[in-house]
Parts: sequence; structure tokens; C-alpha cells
Amino acid sequence: MQSFSDFLNELTSGFTPVIGGAYKQEDYAYIDLSENNRDLLKLEVASSEAFSIFILEYLKNRESKAAYGGYNELRTLYNRSQLFNNTEANRNIHIGLDIWVPAFSDIISPLDAKIHSFRDNDNFGDYGPTIILEHNLQDRKFFTLYGHLSRESLNNLEIGKEIKKGDKIAELGDYDENGDYAPHLHFQIIEDMQGNVGDYPGVVKKEDLEIFLKNCPDPNLLLKI
Repeated sequence: MQSFSDFLNELTSGFTPVIGGAYKQEDYAYIDLSENNRDLLKLEVASSEAFSIFILEYLKNRESKAAYGGYNELRTLYNRSQLFNNTEANRNIHIGLDIWVPAFSDIISPLDAKIHSFRDNDNFGDYGPTIILEHNLQDRKFFTLYGHLSRESLNNLEIGKEIKKGDKIAELGDYDENGDYAPHLHFQIIEDMQGNVGDYPGVVKKEDLEIFLKNCPDPNLLLKI
């Protein structure tokens, strides 16, 4: 059977947007937010406002409109949150793709889908409002997760509602409702939800990494940014 990664790569032939509006592939700049980025040492990462300024300056210097990156990235910035930085969890490896665009930007579905579940994961440093879509394509079922949305995005949702490729499904939230982050979309592909509803780990510990990377392949296989 074809691997899940190969399947995802062949689903789309080119750049497939998940951010609505006039963004083109060339508008995106890759950003490294790993522990290797020395510029982060100068930043007060506990401040969502400071991080927003950092992202805006980064884009300005590259004459870009959006930043993306973060898959399989070891990040020290999660140390600010007890959700990740505690003896039991010790989670600091990011397994989704982050896309940094302004708050209230439209989020669109990259594929035909239906709503699987949704929840406001409102812990400090968590996803905030989250939507998960279920996709059934070419006899394969898988899921996509959209985190750090606006609370208004969860209004009037119905599980099972059909979604067409390109349909608006949500808007990005600002720091006061998205888990206290600079505005960005956490986009993640999940083969098996493993019984989770409205939530799925997007940051994992090293000991579990191999299992999660297999279940959550690189989202850029699909989006091709």
C-alpha cells in the first residue's frame, strides 16, 4: 500500500493555500524558530506582543507577507508554559506547520472535507479555538487540525457539515483568545485521531517523536509552500 506521505504528496500538484486572500506561494518566507535561531535569545518569548513585533520585522526584512515553518522543530519557546514544561510532559518538539499572518485572516480548507470536531482549548499556551476536519479521499481517511483560531469561528458549527475545497472555515484569533501567541495558524495533518476529539498533540517529547512523525507527516507535502 502507498505510504501516507506519498499519498499526501500526490494529492496536490502545486501550491495549495490554507490562508484565504491574495497570498501567493512567493509571498511566504521560511522562518526558523528552533533553538538554533540565535535571534530568539534577544527576545522575551513569554511576551506575545514582543513575538508579534519579531515576526513583523522578519517579514519586512524579507519583503514577504507571511512566514511559515516549524515541522519537527525543537523549540525552547515552550518553556514559558506549564502545559509543556513540566516533569511529566517535557514536550518541546513541534509537529505541525505554523503560518504567521495577521489576526482575523481567513482560514480555508485545502481539500474537500467534513467537520470532525471542534473545541476551545483555552489553557495558557494551548491551541485556543480549534477545528478538526475529516477527509475521505481516494479510499483513505485522514484529518487536518487548525489551531489558534478566533472564538467566533466556533459559533454555529455542526459536526458532519460538508466543506468544499477553498471554503472559509474560520478566522485566526488574536493573542487574547488563541492561547496567548502572536497570530498564526497551527496546521497539522493526522492519519489516526486515536480517539481524540477537538484536540490532538501538536508538541511532543523526544521519546514519542518517531510515533508522532509517522502519524503526522509534514503538512508541506500537501500545501507545497
